[in-house]
Order: sequence, then structure tokens, then C-alpha cells
Amino acid sequence: MIRPFFPLVRVVVLIGALALVSARAEDVRVLAAASLTDALGELAPVYEKQNGNKLIFSFAGSNALARQIREGAPADVFFSADDAQMDGLQKSALIIADTRHEILSNTLAVVVGKDSDLQIKSAKDLEQPAIKRLALADPKAVPAGVYAHEYLTRLGLWDAIKDRVIPTENVRAALAAVESGNVEAGIVYKTDAGISKAVKIALEVPAKDGPHIAYPAAVVAGSKHEAEARKFIEFLQSEAAGKVFQKFGFIVSR
Repeated sequence: MIRPFFPLVRVVVLIGALALVSARAEDVRVLAAASLTDALGELAPVYEKQNGNKLIFSFAGSNALARQIREGAPADVFFSADDAQMDGLQKSALIIADTRHEILSNTLAVVVGKDSDLQIKSAKDLEQPAIKRLALADPKAVPAGVYAHEYLTRLGLWDAIKDRVIPTENVRAALAAVESGNVEAGIVYKTDAGISKAVKIALEVPAKDGPHIAYPAAVVAGSKHEAEARKFIEFLQSEAAGKVFQKFGFIVSR
């Protein structure tokens, strides 16, 4: 008598389905600027639910992340806080050029402690004696600090205050220095100021007056999950992602 073969078919189908799920569920490694921490943290579960891929983030100053890519650290997507770091990688053929897109922009803000009495009505007020220490992300390397240096230099203020500058590893470290009271003021992105309950914005730098702040994203050359990485960059440009970025104070590029 010939026995039914349906159980075997079920097993084969089940194994095939599991293999398909396994093939689709990939870890996408994203190296992203520290200022993106909160927004990407909220977007991650949305993307993962839609695509079945898990996002693994590494947040730091964009210069440090670019250096990691140059040194061969495993990465699928680089989401920088400036064009300069991305330009350097593109010249070295370390990103896939046709995947590069400017996703966001931002603005600068001068922040002080929540209970501070400092009055800063213009950037020139940073010269006042009461500000003995001014926290910036490293103005020689980290995008937020480079932007701040560019802004202050354009106004002719850098030489007057450069000896008071406390350089930090990234923009979140500059924010933390103000939060802790270790410095009287700091210059960070407006989006960073918005997530802290321990600081207040003393001065906003309008986009038209400050440097153009660009957040480009691209797939890293040699990515083991290029297709999934491309999907993530497409997701970053979606209307749903844009609403979350705007919620955190970013300016969505179109």
C-alpha cells in the first residue's frame, strides 16, 4: 500500500518557509551621527516591522564613524551629519555613490543650563566674561563643532572666544557638559537641545544665518546586505520617516 506523502510535503514546505524567513531577516549595520540617536531609535521598530530586517546602530561623531569605515569596520549604511565626511569616503570609493542622498538638515543653537540667568541675545554675547567655558563638539573634526566654528568665524568672533572653547567627542557630549553645569554654555544642534530637560535654548541660529547643515546617507561599499541597506535609505526618505524627523526638530530635505 502506498502511504500518503503529505506529511513529508508539509515538512519540506515548512523548512522552505523557515529558510526564506532566515534569508530575508538580515542585520543592517548603520553607522549614524550622534545627533540622530533619538529619531532613529523611534524609527527602528517601524522599519523592522515593515521589512523584517534588524537594525544595528553605532552612534558617534561622523568623523569617528568615517574613520571606522576606512579601517574596515563592518557597516552597511553611513548616515553622516555633514557632506565633508561623506565626500572623503566617496573619493576613496568607500560608499556606493548612486545610493547617496541628503536626508535632513538642521540648525545650531546656543544652550545654557535650565536655571541659568545668562542673557544671550546675539552670538556676540558669547564674549561676555560670565561665559568662561563654551562646550563645542571638536571644532577641528566633528561636524557640529566644524559648523559652529564656521559660524563664529564668519561673524568675526572665533578669535575672541577660542580660548574658552571646551572641545568634546561629539555633539551629545557638548550637550552633556552644559547639562552637568561643567560649562556655562554650549553650541549644539537645535534637535539636541530639544531632547534635553536640563538645558534651555538661549539663542537659535536661523538657517539663513548659519552654515548649511547636511545629513547625507549612503550604502557602504562592500556591504554584505546591499539590497537591505538600499531599502533602509529609501525608508529614510519616506513620508512616515520624515514626520518622525520633523517631530525631533530636523528639517527634511526634498
